[in-house]
Amino acid sequence: MSSHFTFTPSDCKIEEFEALISEPLDPGRLRFASSVEFNIPIYTAMEIEAALAAPDTRRALLAEWAQVLGDLSGVLVLKGAIPDLDAVDAATTAFEAIIGEESALNTGGDHFGERGANERVWNSLQKLCLRDPHLFARYFASPAVAAVSEAWLGPWWQMTTQVNLVRPGGKPQTCHRDYHLGFVTQDQAQAFPAHAHRLSPALTLQGAVAHCDMPVESGPTKLLPNSQRYGPGYVAALLPAFRDLFERRHVQLPLQKGDGLFFNPALFHAAGENRSSNIQRMANLMQIGSAMGRTLERIDRPGMVRRLFPALRDLNLTGAARAAAIGAAAEGYPFPTNLDTDPPIGGLASESQAELLARALDTGMGVDDFNAALEENSARRVP
Repeated sequence: MSSHFTFTPSDCKIEEFEALISEPLDPGRLRFASSVEFNIPIYTAMEIEAALAAPDTRRALLAEWAQVLGDLSGVLVLKGAIPDLDAVDAATTAFEAIIGEESALNTGGDHFGERGANERVWNSLQKLCLRDPHLFARYFASPAVAAVSEAWLGPWWQMTTQVNLVRPGGKPQTCHRDYHLGFVTQDQAQAFPAHAHRLSPALTLQGAVAHCDMPVESGPTKLLPNSQRYGPGYVAALLPAFRDLFERRHVQLPLQKGDGLFFNPALFHAAGENRSSNIQRMANLMQIGSAMGRTLERIDRPGMVRRLFPALRDLNLTGAARAAAIGAAAEGYPFPTNLDTDPPIGGLASESQAELLARALDTGMGVDDFNAALEENSARRVP
């Protein structure tokens, strides 16, 4: 626990972290798990179906999942998460078609990896629904997936998905945490107060549905159980010593088609290397959001910023005063966005509305040019 307002590299103690990830998970604490492997509880969707159908046992199961994701290993496997394997196969065919279409248009692709080795379908949720709503309904008709989402996020959760296809020879990712604070630079992470580091993991749940059998040689996700509980982990995950430890201590579990892997976004993890000769490793990644990740009112921020730009030029505000005025009006966070048309080229995120406004003032941009740039910035984010 940091004694400071924010976390810094000096708060990251490798010995404390290693002791944390070495804590064993006592299977006796788990009522509904089928087994525990490498400190990771395994649940079977068919076996928990009755528990989810009865109010008392449903509440107990969701409480167990919440404890696993928050206070224990931070990760669980849900065998048969998508029970309709014909729907999984049909969705695979649809996603492969989308990859082909987007590659022909020079869109899509994995902005975080080498094109040709990895492929991405951004917003596969919307694309599948619009392409084949009947298939979408069959695929997502999974009470178990809905229940694990509710266990961590409560009701009214928001589903988003992105397909990741890693071909034989596809390289591994480096160790990281995920959205929100996992999608910022170390300097940006250090600017957030320590309590925000503790809050961020409660706002999303990470998941992945296997679209093929995934033996370890195909590179299923590398995981470090217990690591989500490390307070300064958003800073530590970017430090070489912690990344080296991750590579020595991570575990991987084989998955079968239709299985789901769900984990706390603060868990140290990384996609593995596809060392197979013939497995096209496809997963539909789920990033499920809390309903509370929203402001109270819907604001026309582009309209405000359009009017504000000439006023800021006239007032010639500088430094903290200008930043405060921009912060009150402009959208400073670049998400959510349309990653097909607004990729984070050259960094972890695209230019935000607030960053555009500051750049326009710094460079002496004219009103017409700024309005055009603002329109482009907004248009890139629309699905």
